[in-house]
Amino acid sequence: MRIVRFVVGDRIKYGKQVGDIIRGLRGSPFTQFRRSASSYTFDGSAYKLDEVRLLAPCLPSKIVCLGLNYHSHAEETKLPVPSLPLIFLKPSTAVIGPDDKIVLPVLSKRVDHEGELGIVIGKKAKDVLEDEAKDYVMGYTCLNDVSDRYAQRDDGQWTRAKGYDTFAPLGPCIETEVDPDDLLLEVYLNGELRQSARTSDLIFRVPRLISFISSIMTLLPGDVIATGTPSGIGRLNPGDVVEVKIENIGTLKNSVVSQ
Repeated sequence: MRIVRFVVGDRIKYGKQVGDIIRGLRGSPFTQFRRSASSYTFDGSAYKLDEVRLLAPCLPSKIVCLGLNYHSHAEETKLPVPSLPLIFLKPSTAVIGPDDKIVLPVLSKRVDHEGELGIVIGKKAKDVLEDEAKDYVMGYTCLNDVSDRYAQRDDGQWTRAKGYDTFAPLGPCIETEVDPDDLLLEVYLNGELRQSARTSDLIFRVPRLISFISSIMTLLPGDVIATGTPSGIGRLNPGDVVEVKIENIGTLKNSVVSQ
């Protein structure tokens, strides 16, 4: 099931997208999470895709990100494979949706794209066992972990580098019926392929990440875990168009502007 969040007129709604048609859901899918996809309650409304504007598909209280979680990225950066997941946070204020603009800060010297698979949490998760972890997943989405490289280097920690407004494009949907273990992830910059990997190259897989992170902090419905980026990260410039494409989920497209 492809869940989208959208605005139509002056209303923000959730819906189920099938092709170019969106059927409106009654309330939030997170309140219906325990039900099977076929049991979601609809409100009787239906819209064509070109009649609405898609938004980020959820409103996370936090985005928990992974550093160095692809074998190919570890090789690219010449860093050792970590023994434990290396996590950091992006604030909720960094989130933007499909077709929104990534804004390059005035003081930035180099800002990079990092295409990633996002895990969307469906219900409150604390101290989750690995073999039960997928029971807490609403679905999966595309994410761009936009990063200020010089701030990342100079600060010694990553809050500023990763936390600017617009530095967490998210979308276009939450796909609830996809297996995350071997998906093709690609990033295109101005139509040119820049990143390409399969999620089978992840160092720490989805169950391990949910179990590890939930042992540290409580994950809330709508929170997102960004699972890390593969090799091929690259610079963004004003006027660029960057697309994160994940097999069986969709394409997240954003343009880049200067502040």
